[in-house]
Amino acid sequence: MPDYDDGYEYDQPSTIIHRPLTNQMKHVIIGTAGHVDHGKTTLIKALTGTDTDRLKEEQERGMTIDLGFAALTLPDGSKAGIVDVPGHERFLKNMLAGASGVDVVLLVVAADESVMPQTVEHMDILRLLDVKNGVVALTKADMVDPEWLPVVEDDIRGRLEDTFLADSPVIPVDSLSGKGIPDLKKALFEAVARAEARNSSLPFRLPVDRVFTRPGFGTVVTGTLVAGSMKIGDSVEVLPQRIQTRVRGLQSHGKKQEHIEAGSRVAVNLAGVDVEALERGAVLAQPGSISPTQQMDAILRMLSSAAKPLTHRARVRVYIGTAEIIGRVQILGQEKIEPGQQAYVQFRAEEPFACTRGDRFVLRTYSPMTTVAGGIVLDAGPLRHKRNDPSVLKSLAAKERGGPEDLIATWLQSLQLGGLRKDSAKAVGISETGADAAIESLLNQGEAVALEGGRIIHRTALAMATSRAMAALEAYHSANPLRPGIPREELRGSLSRNADPRAFAALLLYWQQDGSIVVEATSVRKSDFEIKLDSAQTGLINGIVALFRNAGYNAPSLDEAAGSLGATVERVSAMIRVAQEQGQLVKIDDGLYYHRDTVAAARDLVAAYIRHSGSITVSQFRDLTNTSRKYAVPFMEYLDSVKFTRRLGDQRVLVQP
Repeated sequence: MPDYDDGYEYDQPSTIIHRPLTNQMKHVIIGTAGHVDHGKTTLIKALTGTDTDRLKEEQERGMTIDLGFAALTLPDGSKAGIVDVPGHERFLKNMLAGASGVDVVLLVVAADESVMPQTVEHMDILRLLDVKNGVVALTKADMVDPEWLPVVEDDIRGRLEDTFLADSPVIPVDSLSGKGIPDLKKALFEAVARAEARNSSLPFRLPVDRVFTRPGFGTVVTGTLVAGSMKIGDSVEVLPQRIQTRVRGLQSHGKKQEHIEAGSRVAVNLAGVDVEALERGAVLAQPGSISPTQQMDAILRMLSSAAKPLTHRARVRVYIGTAEIIGRVQILGQEKIEPGQQAYVQFRAEEPFACTRGDRFVLRTYSPMTTVAGGIVLDAGPLRHKRNDPSVLKSLAAKERGGPEDLIATWLQSLQLGGLRKDSAKAVGISETGADAAIESLLNQGEAVALEGGRIIHRTALAMATSRAMAALEAYHSANPLRPGIPREELRGSLSRNADPRAFAALLLYWQQDGSIVVEATSVRKSDFEIKLDSAQTGLINGIVALFRNAGYNAPSLDEAAGSLGATVERVSAMIRVAQEQGQLVKIDDGLYYHRDTVAAARDLVAAYIRHSGSITVSQFRDLTNTSRKYAVPFMEYLDSVKFTRRLGDQRVLVQP
């Protein structure tokens, strides 16, 4: 039997399920919560028939350690994914990874113990993650006197007052006998019906909660698709590692799928990725939709139950998606956040991570590890702020309100080289009219800049790209003072390993128009850069130019030129390149150069001959220039390459007679 329920099952027949890419079918994840040994895993087995304790250690100890997965068939025949989380506080990190994608909570409380410390902490976490819907299962109902059950239920309801579960049903169950299980399924079905559908029109995003390999399939990752839709063949970027791959196969609830929609548990078979390169906490994303970051701006709210205030620059653990990230919290505008209070913060991580605006997260103290706060990401790629800058606080307040302008601005800030205007509405989930109006406002405010090709870029992203490009140019000019500029592709690579060529071309044109750079053929240079030669180099170039002018059509090789001028081949080669870039010499072929006057004279000769005779052959050109085939063949091929002549068999004619 397979050891997981949401991934690849190799003993079942291959079945492709065809579903339209619409939001009509709602996919929902149910997550367990509750204290250790309150019977969560046994309850899931009673509901689904699946034992979610897949690890040998879990089965031996009778305790859930890591996440478990199952599929629940609801009364109408539809299925919901279930994520079973560990209840012991030592494994809370694993619980947090599972809780991030939950739509409906199944809070499990044992009748013989009622509410316990981890029950409370799990509820705090679910509230911080903004889970709004759920059911309470009162397990081990057979282990207490019937008169005790109403007392326990009253205790539970008192503890859940003022929470999202205040009005939720409390269903007594006996997982071993099955008593109460049909009622619980019905209550879960009603809760699933109330859950909000996730947005399948956004770029896809899947936080990874498990990574493994299977013979013949390669690397497989599992997780909850929290946004968008994914299909076989899709290109995928793994973040923050920036690994480029594609979807080789998909499964959900043990069945192969062509595509998967948001809200589904899914196993993704990735092409060409080593299993060692991935781990829980990574994110599968639509390429270019998210950029790794080491800092985020957020609104942070402290739990009222927190033992003490959170102080500025405290080292903390942030749990976002399935990742645990360690870093320091910069409190903006004040020195600390008291229990029950909130403030704007900038979290600065020790390692890159992936997030998007609107993501919920949980914050725990570094040591001892205690859940103290939670927040919402307002900006997934900000610059560093001055802590007490009123304009920063005003900007974050606007981002918290979340109008169309801020949504578009935040999207643009996540794109290193900008994005296409036509993609903006879909990317942030608003109407095209609203997106266009927001973009115009951002352009008018100078918060965004329009580029060629219908592209727009945020001013901070433009500033960063410009800084990187100018630094790359400075470094290249310093290391290569005799070269006119950096190759275009090398400059593109300095901006981003996988920079979109069209985005790069739009930026080049922008920098050309503002006078920052000069683009010549395949190279780029700073506008204030020029090749500076010392007297010895100037003398050598003059000697080279004179040598090639006097040689006419019988141009010397590099070795011959070096011998004639008494210089090394390396120095002569470098100066020939400079002379070529100055336009004094023309490269005909590898290692073959002519003086520009010789090339001009040859073009005139060829043109006159063809106009008189109708065409010209290599032999005729050789005789005209009193040279040999060694020079005539590459010269005629050069004239073809620059579209001066066109070859017709052994003859050449003028491209423009």
